[in-house]
Amino acid sequence: LLWSHKLRGFRDGFAPGYDRYRNPLDTDLGQFVLGKLDFDLKEEILSTKTAFQNVDVYDVLNPGAKSMDSYLKSLLNDGSYESTHPEQFGPDRILFLDGVIQSTRYGDAPYHESIVHPAMITHPNPRRVAIIGGGEGATLREVLKHNTVEKAVMIEIDEGVVELSKEHLPQWQDCSNIAHHEKCAEWCFDDARVDARFEDAMAYFIDNFSDDVEHEEAAYDIIIMDALDPNDDIEFAVELYTSDTYIRSLYNALTSNGILVVQVGEVPVSSSPADETGRFANRSVMQKELERAGFQSLHVYEEGHSGFMGPWSTLVAFRDIQTRENWYRNGAEIELQLQKRILQTKSGDSSLRYFDGATMSSYQLPPSSFEVIHCRQKGVPTDCENSVWTSKTVANETRMGGAYNPVIERHNREALHSREYARDNSHHWKEALLN
Repeated sequence: LLWSHKLRGFRDGFAPGYDRYRNPLDTDLGQFVLGKLDFDLKEEILSTKTAFQNVDVYDVLNPGAKSMDSYLKSLLNDGSYESTHPEQFGPDRILFLDGVIQSTRYGDAPYHESIVHPAMITHPNPRRVAIIGGGEGATLREVLKHNTVEKAVMIEIDEGVVELSKEHLPQWQDCSNIAHHEKCAEWCFDDARVDARFEDAMAYFIDNFSDDVEHEEAAYDIIIMDALDPNDDIEFAVELYTSDTYIRSLYNALTSNGILVVQVGEVPVSSSPADETGRFANRSVMQKELERAGFQSLHVYEEGHSGFMGPWSTLVAFRDIQTRENWYRNGAEIELQLQKRILQTKSGDSSLRYFDGATMSSYQLPPSSFEVIHCRQKGVPTDCENSVWTSKTVANETRMGGAYNPVIERHNREALHSREYARDNSHHWKEALLN
């Protein structure tokens, strides 16, 4: 049975007080699932409300990506390829929070591995990791695959999402492939290294790591913010990306060579306006606040297979610019480090399904569209006009607050923020910065 649900009439801009972001049927859920008639299968798995938000889970089979015949064959026990590999032919399962896509079955590994492992493998020894949000559990699952991790603290305000995901999205919280290792468990939240805290993450960091308090909590090597999107038009999302007090507390919560990771929403296209004047003004504010807080280097990369409606971007902020050097190791070096670091499955294989050295290489430079919108800021930045930069000039720019510069990073081999500089001049890294 094919069905669709569409909202009728004029609402946004016509109905007094109407806010489309507070109507799940007028966001991703309505546009990309309920209102569609071109799925071969569309099944509601869950539709409920926690103390904080609406939670919806749907199974969909898109004929453009999966064959209904192959799916039906995968349900048989006839020895066919489809029946022996059913995981390749089943419908996509999609999680929505307040109508916004959060995660998909086929985008699970690309998204969660891309937000966790680049920073984790860049840090020389990540022992303490904090996760902000990530209620479905998959970000935690990926963190636990690193044998250096001694403590993984997950701060999620909505315990209901964790419990619902355990029942309806079990793959997202499944650590059974590494459960044979010491301290590990079948269910990720039972891992002895996990400290799950169901509280306000902003309050946690401000209370424990603001400038005017004595830091009783131990600092973290990695902090991963897998929370609301920067363009979400709700008060809490705005605060997450723009509060100077909160962002400063994140800086204070990191060790001297710590790394902050933030999912920063959809990748712009070449025709997009500058972030500061468009839908992603909060993303622009966060970049500036991170620089003011003291982060030495900011970088943005994209992943196009996360299961969302477009490529997704992640920002990494380095507290110490020298830590950033590891970001530009070649694919073979990354593969070697992964072999040493990632916990293996019982069969001896890697527990990673998507991330590898070649994938990391694709993250080493920012998308060109971020360069384009950077140069559309009010008052064209000088780096958009200069074609020749010296390492001395760039060192000065870095000290003056040039922590984020996609133009230099993409084009100048002499730049402290460039892949070429890191590869060719790593032994002069500190000297170039300080002299």
